[in-house]
Amino acid sequence: AGQHVEGRRGTMLRVALTGGIATGKSYVRARIAARGVLTLDADAIVHRLFTGGSDVTAEVRRRFGTSVVRHDGAVDRQALGRIVFADASARRDLEAIVHPRVYERIAEWADAQAREGTPWVLVDIPLLFETGRDRAFDRVIVAACSPEEQVRRIRQRGGLGEAVALARLAAQWPIAEKVRRANDVIDTSGSFGETDRQVDGVCIKIFGKGQ
Repeated sequence: AGQHVEGRRGTMLRVALTGGIATGKSYVRARIAARGVLTLDADAIVHRLFTGGSDVTAEVRRRFGTSVVRHDGAVDRQALGRIVFADASARRDLEAIVHPRVYERIAEWADAQAREGTPWVLVDIPLLFETGRDRAFDRVIVAACSPEEQVRRIRQRGGLGEAVALARLAAQWPIAEKVRRANDVIDTSGSFGETDRQVDGVCIKIFGKGQ
């Protein structure tokens, strides 16, 4: 567990949401947000960092070349993904560029919410455990499904082959290990209704907010 942050009106609960690729994190985050919890998506921060003219985009171009930059100057995430998911060394180089900036912005946002007296926030961070940042949060929710279901969803989502889907899974911790470390688990293997009922239960437990 992490530390509460003192705001003007007491302590703020910081909750992280994580999981694996295609385990339904975005859906779970949207359902939690719909129940009135303030949320932040770490991947949206990456999108902003990868825009044309940013320092991060310049660093990515220097490390990986012009082939990963689109005509508008922004990072081509698909081209970059093809490189880093096939090369662990390249992936580590990219993470060294991106992760410190992402966590800096998460902290700035959360600190601002604490100063406003917000009682709790939730941040969706795909690589929370991999980056060792889980201790910065008071609770961790993991959205989970079986690895076989992850592969099926990845292939369905992006038209990717099984080898590519498995490579992307291999770049993250096994979902079973994340489940083992979680405070709360939402199994997204079933219907949307079943997932919604689990989200409702977790929200009541943590935030006192149901549907």
